[in-house]
Amino acid sequence: MALSRLRQPLLSRGPSLLRVRLLSSSIPSTSVSRYDVHKVLSTDGSGSLLRCTSVSMVTGFFGDLSKIKFQFGVRYMSSADSPPHTVLEMPALSPTMNEGNIAKWLKKEGDKIAVGDVLCEIETDKATVELESQEEGYLAKILVSEGSKDIPVGQAIAVTVEELDDIPKVPAIGCGSEVKEAKSAPQDVSIHDKEMETGAVKIDTSELPPHAVLDMPALSPTMDQGNIAKWRKKEGDKIEVGDILCEIETDKATLEYESLEEGYLAVIVAPDGSKDIAVNQPIAVTVEALEDIEAVKASYNSKSVAKEEKSTTLPKKSELKEQRSNINRISPSAKLLISEFGLDSSLLNPSGPRGTLLKGDVLAAIKSGRGSSKTAAPKEQSPSPSIKLQSKPSSTPESVSYEDLSNSQIRKVIARRLLESKQSTPHLYLSTDVVLDPLLSFRKDLIEKHNVKVSVNDIVIKAVAVALRNVPDANGFWDAEKGKTIFNDSVDISIAVATEKGLMTPIIRNADQKTISAISAEVKELAEKARAGKLKPAEFQGGTFSISNLGMFPVDHFCAIINPPQAGILAVGRGNKVVEPVVGSNGTEEPAIVTKMNLTLSADHRVFDGKVGGDFLTAVRMNFSDMRRLLL
Repeated sequence: MALSRLRQPLLSRGPSLLRVRLLSSSIPSTSVSRYDVHKVLSTDGSGSLLRCTSVSMVTGFFGDLSKIKFQFGVRYMSSADSPPHTVLEMPALSPTMNEGNIAKWLKKEGDKIAVGDVLCEIETDKATVELESQEEGYLAKILVSEGSKDIPVGQAIAVTVEELDDIPKVPAIGCGSEVKEAKSAPQDVSIHDKEMETGAVKIDTSELPPHAVLDMPALSPTMDQGNIAKWRKKEGDKIEVGDILCEIETDKATLEYESLEEGYLAVIVAPDGSKDIAVNQPIAVTVEALEDIEAVKASYNSKSVAKEEKSTTLPKKSELKEQRSNINRISPSAKLLISEFGLDSSLLNPSGPRGTLLKGDVLAAIKSGRGSSKTAAPKEQSPSPSIKLQSKPSSTPESVSYEDLSNSQIRKVIARRLLESKQSTPHLYLSTDVVLDPLLSFRKDLIEKHNVKVSVNDIVIKAVAVALRNVPDANGFWDAEKGKTIFNDSVDISIAVATEKGLMTPIIRNADQKTISAISAEVKELAEKARAGKLKPAEFQGGTFSISNLGMFPVDHFCAIINPPQAGILAVGRGNKVVEPVVGSNGTEEPAIVTKMNLTLSADHRVFDGKVGGDFLTAVRMNFSDMRRLLL
């Protein structure tokens, strides 16, 4: 099978565990317990931990938690080997924000920070906001570089210290940076629930033999989740170096997961057909010795059973009273959901800034079954406004038959990226008609005289590639970070190929330098791979310009959406016979039947202005009028 292979990342050695504790001036340090951040899951004979993972443990707090005051988006830390330091996290700057981008850092590592200084500019889903410092100190480390995209709320972005001399002593923020501090007793419960829901299984490494946890890898820049298409190995199978463990369906293609270590497949956490598995989510566990399988398997299975029982068991009324949380503000969308589903807002856990209950908090409670302490009888006696609207007579039948089809990873990414393209890229549309008769005559000669079978689309690719070479200003893209156009050295044409899973864009690299027959052979090979889901990342990532051809359908003309980060895409319609005046051999105009085809250019107006777009279409028209230009 020609699937692309993914090599499992090497597992590095690390310290046994990282200890951090909360620092607060309002309470003595002895009233707060330590966080034990387990960075590894296996031990050797001496008890040292070997394999790194992102599983974390929080041992809890001791004392009166109501006296502890937390600053939103900040974690105070220290250890025996490191000075007191503060970890700054990506804050939630709007009720709908769940991730943000670092637009620009206004402070550098080592800079002095005063109260009110602007540290960086954060781009949210609404606007660009400045993040101000609330304390004096020094910026020790920048964990997320300038221009980083889609950083989840709560992820560490920087570290500050009180003294300049403490900067070199600050420890590396790695696996342990994922530990979240509990803000109250009810939130301790919600954090534990979240760990169980995401499959973060807590394992006592001292009781288990050496083993490795395999996580869902990020196989493309846009991938945030994947599907397990098929497991090639079964639980208990021997694994050799180079063996294929499973096939992973990403947002681009289906890739093979290859093992780099010998051992045995002990536990399959995500079985065949598992959908939407988040990146870094555990999918399997391996061991080194055959006799270790049962111990590891029993431990993981028992944790899975505990997880299922916990998710299906609803809390008692006495427990609900203990879990009541302090909500200072409720967003409008959250209020609407609480009203429609009859939830008790005092049982919900707010995650927004300053105790704000967000829409996502209510949706999470509805999904898990929490917060529904109100009985259904009163709800039925006084129906909500939405139910009243639905009870009105309508012309549609009471029961509509339909089939709910789940989207593939590819279609989800296509939907997101096309929406981003239309919203963030200023589209410029230019259209022209070209006479197709010289091309059809040229293609006929190739078939009859030289026995070279090529399609109209193959010749279109060559004509567009030569035009891009002759008009280099059209072969570029917009660099948002630098705020300028970057011109490409090569002409790499992306062609749109429709597959069952969605639209793929394999690339003909250096198309201007290849013959039409070579382009034809490569197009057929790539299209076949795309439909089978066997494209390698290098075969669909990149490209400088795209072509979308619907000439095989009854489509005369259309406007395509730009495929970022490219700056242009050419929409090709079908050929139509039309009557128009043609200058004859005697120098007079006579009516004649010609075949014309519409070409519509969708261009990024930041790269293309009207002149560049006009020059490009002029070059394309000249290539269609004289096929000999394609041979130069």
